[in-house]
Amino acid sequence: MSNTIASTDQEKTTLRTAAYGTVALLAAAGAPHKGITHGSIALTSATGLVGHVLAAKSRDIELPGKTVAALADQVLPALTAAVRLLEQQDPAEADNFRSTIAVAVDAATQPGKGQPNPVVAAMARKITTALG
Repeated sequence: MSNTIASTDQEKTTLRTAAYGTVALLAAAGAPHKGITHGSIALTSATGLVGHVLAAKSRDIELPGKTVAALADQVLPALTAAVRLLEQQDPAEADNFRSTIAVAVDAATQPGKGQPNPVVAAMARKITTALG
């Protein structure tokens, strides 16, 4: 693995915005509170260099969207940009990032009983598509 992954502050911000924005987007779409908690835990449990970037204490994540659409306009492109950035720097870390986001989405969308809310399920598909 390369130690130069997400070397600039802006690259780290992009990764954190994409990851934590994913959980925020699912919450805005109506995912259950307990699921959102589990999704956040999945992000803080990430390993590898992606895990180090996500675990860093920072205040650089800004998600000012007041609607689901506005939030999606910010988060979905950030997911795509994060994957492209990681693919250029370290393809294994790109896979790690995709896997981390997939686990967070799965954790956030698992309802206590039955199937996920259709709106949340649709948002999860949009997130998966943004990951490429």
